[in-house]
Amino acid sequence: MKIAPLVKDIDRYNQQASGKGPVDYLVVHTGQHYDAKMSEVFFRELGIPEPDINLEVGSGSHAEQTARVMTAFEPVCLREKPYWVVVVGDVNSTMACTLVASKLGIKTAHVEAGLRSFDRTMPEEINRLVTDALSDLLLTPSPDADENLKREGVAPSKIRLVGNIMIDTLVANLEKARASKIPSEMGLEAKTFVYVTLHRPSNVDNQDSLATIMGELSTLAQRLPVVFPMHPRTRKMLAQYQISLNGQPNLKILDPIGYHDSLYLTQNARFVLTDSGGLQEESTYLQTPCLTLRPNTERPITVEVGTNKLTTLGQLAGDIEDILQNRRPPGQIPPLWDGHTAERILDVLIEKA
Repeated sequence: MKIAPLVKDIDRYNQQASGKGPVDYLVVHTGQHYDAKMSEVFFRELGIPEPDINLEVGSGSHAEQTARVMTAFEPVCLREKPYWVVVVGDVNSTMACTLVASKLGIKTAHVEAGLRSFDRTMPEEINRLVTDALSDLLLTPSPDADENLKREGVAPSKIRLVGNIMIDTLVANLEKARASKIPSEMGLEAKTFVYVTLHRPSNVDNQDSLATIMGELSTLAQRLPVVFPMHPRTRKMLAQYQISLNGQPNLKILDPIGYHDSLYLTQNARFVLTDSGGLQEESTYLQTPCLTLRPNTERPITVEVGTNKLTTLGQLAGDIEDILQNRRPPGQIPPLWDGHTAERILDVLIEKA
């Protein structure tokens, strides 16, 4: 989802570049997200060509997955000898590919650099810190990310504020999202349902927390439909803890859905309840109220100027009531979240080459 706009903009640049050499690129899919419902569907829906290289590393512990990516990616770099390795986000693959490129002396550009939750119990925070420390070009989505990097001693010459590339993907796919079959299949009307995604270990790996969450959702579903596409991790933990979901028809549990369906639900929900980083951003752009069930966020700008609010299990019922009673102020769209981030990224990559 974060490379689709960049791939399309490189193709556009190559078609229009008169007298300039083309920008050659390869798309490397590590296979970290290996479930077809959560990986291949995004390539198909977003119109990204099949990956040139698929490392197919699959699942495993953080150490196992990172090691597999490094072992598989190093021969790719040695064979292809790229000028830039462009990594996105904060997953294990991001850090692993950065480590490989850095040790081989290959320049690395990090898209979505500088985000911080300041919570090192989150594996993603470690990935962000390591990736940013080693990258040669830090492409940031918001001014707070620039400040985080400067505070960590990163030279300002390495930092470029380019905006949020996820918004490029969102803008490009809004029309297709409006054609989603979800509302007709589920009998949903705009602004009369809640969209939920929860999968982080802090929420779903603890029996008491997960039972409390499902209890709150069951209570909410007595007032309006709750649409919950369930991550495999969450479904597994519900079964392990024997938490029943029976008896509440308005609590609509789905298998993982594609991006267009998710975008439709985000745009048309009364509000979103999530622990996902991406949904915090998308709901802010779409001006849909969002409750993030986490003690912190690496996207504080969505709280400062957007529609997002951090919540806890103890505060959740009250925060839901505030939204339903229209007691939340409207948000704003952050600067440079305009659908043109990929163009700015490509300009910088060419400039620095």
